[in-house]
Amino acid sequence: MQKKKVLFVATVVKTHMMQFHIPYLKMFQEMGWETAVASRNDYENPEDCRIPYCDTYYDIPFERLPWKPKNIQSYKMLKKIIDEGNYDIIHCHTPVGAMIARLAALGARKKGTKVIYTAHGFHFFKGAPLLNWLLFYPAEWLLAPVTDVLITINGEDYARALKQLHARRIEYVPGVGIKTAKFRELTIDRDAKRESLGYGKDDFLLLTVAEMTPNKNHITILKALALLKEKGELNNIHYLICGRGEMWESLEQSAKELGISDHVNFLGYRTDAPELYKASDLFLFVTLREGLSVALMEAMSCGMPIICAKIRGNTDLIDEHVSGVFAENSPEAVAEHILQLYRDPELRKSMGKAAAEKALQFDERNVLQQVKDIYLSV
Repeated sequence: MQKKKVLFVATVVKTHMMQFHIPYLKMFQEMGWETAVASRNDYENPEDCRIPYCDTYYDIPFERLPWKPKNIQSYKMLKKIIDEGNYDIIHCHTPVGAMIARLAALGARKKGTKVIYTAHGFHFFKGAPLLNWLLFYPAEWLLAPVTDVLITINGEDYARALKQLHARRIEYVPGVGIKTAKFRELTIDRDAKRESLGYGKDDFLLLTVAEMTPNKNHITILKALALLKEKGELNNIHYLICGRGEMWESLEQSAKELGISDHVNFLGYRTDAPELYKASDLFLFVTLREGLSVALMEAMSCGMPIICAKIRGNTDLIDEHVSGVFAENSPEAVAEHILQLYRDPELRKSMGKAAAEKALQFDERNVLQQVKDIYLSV
């Protein structure tokens, strides 16, 4: 009997496929399926690209912007792969990767291939720039009818998809899932971890785990710290930024100009994020746009109280004044909430406990089973 075949498509390997989809590739192989991945190799050293549970890998030169010329080449390459591959399921992710995959799969669908698309956060949302709506909404509207299952991962996107996008079937799945036990049950020597970072047990550590891009909005937090300094309230408060990205140099310069460099630590890319969650006091996440943040779920699983923006995705995760607080996108609001939680250890403790309990709803086992049910149903 010939093996069933599944093809996963996403724009990039390292920062998407490896981050979110390995458990699903593993699940398919355990079910006896043949697995394939089509994504651009975005590793600094291309030889580092080794995808677990992947039988066949296709390096496709996807670009993140739809109009880039390489996307025409990507379409031609992917169409050939799909036409010759006889896949039972194509599961596509990321806006551009999913657009190209659904166009390339038009012929295959007529032969019985099922196309599933997980939207990890539409680029059009409440408050999104008009350009986002002009670029991405028409494409999603046009391609929805050739999507057998559209999976959304937050409440706002699900409601919009039901109302405006005419996919054959629309499902809500709470994110990609995380191993909550990995974070909840982790124990560390907190004082030793802090000492290794250059801090003492009495320092108050704020943490953000997010790439340094304009969307993640680190600058608002830096300005909030500057306000605290002006008021003489910065004291032993320190801000750790875990991640890297295009804004790194400008954020370092901003910290210098704001006079808070000695209270900000740019940690870069780290492999010890779970330990950083456990060693810190408060998680800050004032990003401008999200689908459903994995970093926020991880922080919640570690029992961290949260200050975050009241935006799509975050509102699915945080119960206001229970597991965290929503901050307006202003340095004044963020500074006020930091100070409130800095002064109230009992509130931090109760919020952290509630956050850890809420995170269980997004455990990987629950999400995997939901997605598996969708796969089997098609």
